[in-house]
Amino acid sequence: MNSKAVSIILVTCLVTVLFWFRETSANSAKTSEGQDYALQVYLPREVTIEGETANLGQVGIIRGKKFLATKASKIALGRLSVAGQEIVLDRQMVLSRLACSGIPSTEVTLTGAEKVTIRQQQKIIKSDRFVEQASSFLKVKLPADSVCPPDPMRTLEDMVVPETSEEIELVAGLVPGARNQAKVQISVFADGKKVGTREVAFRLKYKCRRAAALVDIPAGALISPENVKIEECLCDNPEPPNWRAPYGLVARRGIPANSILRPSMVRHLKPDVIVKRNQNVVIRMERPGFSVSAIGKAMQKGSVGEYVKVRNVDSQRVILAKVNEDGTVEPVF
Repeated sequence: MNSKAVSIILVTCLVTVLFWFRETSANSAKTSEGQDYALQVYLPREVTIEGETANLGQVGIIRGKKFLATKASKIALGRLSVAGQEIVLDRQMVLSRLACSGIPSTEVTLTGAEKVTIRQQQKIIKSDRFVEQASSFLKVKLPADSVCPPDPMRTLEDMVVPETSEEIELVAGLVPGARNQAKVQISVFADGKKVGTREVAFRLKYKCRRAAALVDIPAGALISPENVKIEECLCDNPEPPNWRAPYGLVARRGIPANSILRPSMVRHLKPDVIVKRNQNVVIRMERPGFSVSAIGKAMQKGSVGEYVKVRNVDSQRVILAKVNEDGTVEPVF
């Protein structure tokens, strides 16, 4: 092969390379400029949307042919059905959604983040607001002798509701529970629709009275206003309906000053025995217009006001009789 032929071949190869390089550069430039056949989607790392349904137009920045960009922007990426929910999408999932809508990955260029986190615009109702609402409700609904402490029994969580909700309303209701607890259910309504609830529980305290020793009280001493005072306090349970001051009772054991008197510390003063066992007694029954009496024998000992069994000496019949202050007994029929 002569030098002329070699030169022709070299020139031809050089022209071919230059032409290929020019075409490749032109195609790259067209792609980067978003020409008819290309679609560019920029993905941010995080995005906050309005409403419940996320589409690609809300999430990414789309460039390219108009009809492709319009079609791609309407592609749904998911639904945020619960307040506070997040959707995380990677590039492969975005390409898959595009392909399902008839836009192949060969027509798409993705830039930006590898993954995008989608959140809904939202409002936060603080736990303090629930506690305040429940406390205000209980001030009206609780019994007069009960007191609601300012702090609930357990910590509450904040509630997240959609930002699009214009009107938020909290409605309180009493939940039946234990006597020493009060449970309030707070229902949250957003634009008239119930979106969630919170339950606030309080341990109730009741206004009660109690007896406290003013001085050291020896065993057997009579309880009186001189050695015991009555004071108000808060208790876990309501005051018994039959509660009364322990005046007139006797100390079972020594009670130190400032001690709170318990039922086990005192006892009733035992009355004197009027009738003894096997003692002869007068059985007397008096009614308007007549009086009947007989001799009997007490089968039990008894004090004034107590009931004992008595055997009638004449008839040997056993009856139940009440002991009177004068030592006689009155039959009970």
